[in-house]
Amino acid sequence: MMMWWILLAVALTAVLLWAYFTAQRLNRLHIRTDAALASLQAALDRRAAVVAALLPEVRGLATAAEEVPLVHGGVEKRIARERDLSQALAPLDLPAQLIDAEVRVQLAHRFYNDAVADTRALRLRPLVRAFRLGGTAPLPEFFEYRV
Repeated sequence: MMMWWILLAVALTAVLLWAYFTAQRLNRLHIRTDAALASLQAALDRRAAVVAALLPEVRGLATAAEEVPLVHGGVEKRIARERDLSQALAPLDLPAQLIDAEVRVQLAHRFYNDAVADTRALRLRPLVRAFRLGGTAPLPEFFEYRV
């Protein structure tokens, strides 16, 4: 009888340790996602500032895109503005500064979507959802703005 209690204690300890370490991993992933989102917003804002300075014909679209904050839950509005700006830039011959800003946006975009994929992969596992290990943090959204 004592053996069953020991096995139960070991199993319960294993489950609690798994839950603890999974919650810690989720916390680190959320921090990584938030940092990548801030980096993406900075890259998008920098590109909008470069567009506004170098291409006066699309300054209005760049300013409109820069005015929308990039936050969890409000990504769609910024995506629409960035899509409009990208469509306006497509036929133009871009200066070197703008090409550099565009490369930075693409890198930040990849890093953010990679962080979101990792976070969502762990958050959407059945046991993680059942134990609510994600806490109250919102489920991050992918940022896809390419035309």
